[in-house]
Amino acid sequence: MTYFIDAWLDRPQPYLRIINRLTGTVCVQIEGDDLEALREQGELDIHALNNPEPWAIKEQVRTLFLLCHAQAARSGTTLT
Repeated sequence: MTYFIDAWLDRPQPYLRIINRLTGTVCVQIEGDDLEALREQGELDIHALNNPEPWAIKEQVRTLFLLCHAQAARSGTTLT
């Protein structure tokens, strides 16, 4: 599967979405305080999202998927 990242991080209500390129389905959506918490914890590396190397972006997307799934499992909610 291939994904693309839709992120607007320098606005009053920042967000980051990972979208399935083939279906257009939003697989992960992180907003506001949750996004800021990931940045503060060092889990979200803004520079890695701008890295021209595909492996760096792939690793960041993988990390975000794992973190979001773990959070959803702890809280008993679904991802969006």
